[in-house]
Amino acid sequence: MPGQRSHALRRGCWSQPGGIYLLTFVTEGRRPWFAEWDPASRIARALASVEAWGDVSLLCWVLMPDHWHGVLQLGSREPLSRCVGRARAHATRTWKPPGDGPRLWQRSFHDRALRAEERLVDVARYVVMNPLRAGLVRRIGDYPYWDAVWISQDAAPAM
Repeated sequence: MPGQRSHALRRGCWSQPGGIYLLTFVTEGRRPWFAEWDPASRIARALASVEAWGDVSLLCWVLMPDHWHGVLQLGSREPLSRCVGRARAHATRTWKPPGDGPRLWQRSFHDRALRAEERLVDVARYVVMNPLRAGLVRRIGDYPYWDAVWISQDAAPAM
């Protein structure tokens, strides 16, 4: 029998404070808005900022021409959906002035909580290797829109 909060789970609204999540959000219609330097550098800077995420720890991320991937650890103040909404709104304000025009992001996003047995560094490597797998560069060092906090074994977040 479903529990009291099962309705929230069905909607995907449940998030665990302190939990670590693999996150993806995509541009509206998968349009490659970030294929050029100027918009990509502005959005990358916006999505890497503290203003975008609040008390979330952004562990690694990569901005692709039509989507963004990241691994983050939630803080204790807000659920994941609110954090993502704030980050995407912050990026959108950087991308274009308010008003009419095409939407930047699709309404939904994909998230997956990392399981305790998953190695955080392996997931981070998977995220930042996206430009290589997409054939955008030959070496990850040649791709400018990513960052990662490589965590030592002693400082790794509890999972």
